[in-house]
Formats: sequence, C-alpha cells, structure tokens
Amino acid sequence: MQRLYDFIRRHPTGVDVFWAVFLLGLSGVSMVSGMYDAGREEIVAVPVALGLSTVVALRRRAPEKMLLLAILVGLVQLVFDVRPGIGDFAMLVITYTVATIGERWASRLALVCSLSAAALSQLRWEAEPGGSWAQVVFVTIIMTVPFVLAWVLGDSLRTRRAYFDQLEERAARLEREREAQSKVAVAAERARIARELHDVVAHNVSVMVVQADGAAYVMDAAPDQARQALETISSTGRQALAEMRRLLGVLRTGDAPESGEYVPQPDVEQIEDLVAQVRQTGLTVDFKVEGTPRPLPSGVELTAYRVVQEALTNTRKHGGPDAGASVRLVYFDDGLGLLIEDDGRGAAHELYEDGGADGAGHGMIGMRERVGMVGGTLDAGPRPGGGFRISALLPLKPPG
Repeated sequence: MQRLYDFIRRHPTGVDVFWAVFLLGLSGVSMVSGMYDAGREEIVAVPVALGLSTVVALRRRAPEKMLLLAILVGLVQLVFDVRPGIGDFAMLVITYTVATIGERWASRLALVCSLSAAALSQLRWEAEPGGSWAQVVFVTIIMTVPFVLAWVLGDSLRTRRAYFDQLEERAARLEREREAQSKVAVAAERARIARELHDVVAHNVSVMVVQADGAAYVMDAAPDQARQALETISSTGRQALAEMRRLLGVLRTGDAPESGEYVPQPDVEQIEDLVAQVRQTGLTVDFKVEGTPRPLPSGVELTAYRVVQEALTNTRKHGGPDAGASVRLVYFDDGLGLLIEDDGRGAAHELYEDGGADGAGHGMIGMRERVGMVGGTLDAGPRPGGGFRISALLPLKPPG
C-alpha cells in the first residue's frame, strides 16, 4: 500500500491522465446510451467530453489554462444546448485544483464561476418550465453547494500549505542562525585558546631559554647556580605542561575539569609568584600593590595576570641584558589599574602600533583583546625617558 502511495505521489500527472481516460469512457457510455439527441447536440458532445477530460488530465500542470478551458467548454454547452453530463464533474475538479495551487486571480474566477454555474444551468435547462421560482432557487442552491465546498476545501488546503511552508522557512532560518552563532562561538573560543596558549608558551619558554643560557654559561664556574637554573627550567616546564593540559581539557570537554589534574585559572594573587619567577631569570622587578585588595571578577583577574605576564615577557625579549622593570597594581573603587614599566631598549614600533601588525606582535594583540573583552582600556608605548610602558584600567563591572 505504501508503494502505491509513493508511486501516486511521484507521478501525479499519470494519475490525472488515468482518471481523465476513465471520465472520457463514462462520457462515451452516456452518449452511446442515448443521453443526447441525435444531431447537432450529439456531435458537439464529443469535443465537449474531450475538452473536459483534458481539463482533468492537465489540471496540475496548467491549472489556470485548464480553468479557462473548462469555462470555454461550459459556454459551448450553453450555446449549443449540450446538457450537463458525467463529464461536467471535471468543473468540480478544476475548481478544487485552482483554489489549491492556482494563481489568486484564477482562484477568485473559479469561485465566481462556481456561484453562477448552477444558476445558468437552471436557466438554460430548467427541468419543469412551469415550475415555481422557489423550486428553481432551491435546486440552484443544492447544485451550487458542491462547487462552493470544493473551492473552500482547496483554499483551506492552500492556506495550510502556506502555513507549513512558513514554518519550514522559519525553522531553516533558525537553523542557519544557530549555525552562524555556533561558528562565531567556535571562532571566539579558538581565539581565546590561542591567546591562552600564546601566554603560556611565550612566558614559560622564555623563562626556560634564559635559565638554559645562564646554566650553560656558569656550568663550569658555578655548578650550584647551574643546578638551580636547571631546577627552574624543570619547574617552569611542568607548570607550562599543566596549563596546556588544562587548556586542552577545556577544549575537549567544553567545561572546567572536575578532577584536580589541571591547574586553576591564574588570578591577581598569583602575580606576586609570577614576579618571583621572573626575578629568578635575572630580571630585576619592583612589585607594589596600592589600595585595598579585594575579590575581583574572574575575567578581570585572569586579564590582569596575563597583561603582567605578557609585559614582563616582552621586557625579557626586547629590554636588553641590563633592563629592570616595575609592576604596579592599583585598586580603585570602580576598577583595577595596572602599570608595567621597564628601562630597557624598548620594543620595535611595529610591535605596539595598531596592536602589532607585523606578525611578531601577537602578544600585544592578545593583550588588547583581553582588556577589551572586560571593557577596559590599554595604552602601550615607549617611555619619554627610555624603555617601555604598559598601562591598563580594568573595570569591576562587565561592559553592558
């Protein structure tokens, strides 16, 4: 049964042709049985039957044209006095079809013809010439009802299909919007992971490189200092691996890990440990906290830590061998201020202009993006007296 239904859906025109041939056969039987009088009426009845069968056969391929053909056939019947027969069932079918899938003008025309066809039929072929007008009106109404019902049913189906088409279009649009939002979220997450990886790798690897160079330099003269440098390299490497595992764990699961395998997000309190770690590489760092320390939003704390980390990393890279740095944390009523300065050679102009557009200033780009994400402001550039300065203001409330 399902196969038959699928075949019918795949070949609608073939089904219509079958019913058209069936209707033409019934019309032929009516003509043979003597329904029409011999002469002109019987001769005209043949093309009328063919026309009505054509209406049924092509009703879905050309509904508007078939409606006009049905109207023309009806007028021929009125003019040549061909009484309605079984073939006129095609007019009921085309009325339903046009109301369902035809143009709006054709649907309205079909409704007008449906309301007037029965009246014209009664006026042309009144069963009892001496009958009362009430009887004529009653028969006209009875004959009009099937046509009106066919039109109403077709128009209702048209409305239902339009409604479902709107639902499908809305669902498709929502799906496209969800896909776009997902792509934006994925891009943002990738950017965040890239910033985190850059901060972790740039800072810890630079510490390890400095310590390795120092250990190689004093390996023979001061083995104890070399051993201490190697221990620093080892601890820094483990810390870098722990942070990278945390990032990869978040990337895989989309959530913070429940186990203690991954380290927590750095915060403001760990800046002092960061400064101590940098001092072990030989860089002199002056660290001060002004104001009353208090809990801050996690995003602000992570941003503050990463800004200080990136600034000190840049000092080690570009400041020169004798550079010194200072880090200031200032707690305001409505925000947290950061000031990181050094007295080294300073960075190349391209590294801080427009966030670093030469491919080497990704750390500065990430710094600006981090500060912007929490609604803060950042200023970076050379100091008037030499060296480099980075200042940032991080608001306590997220951007509205």
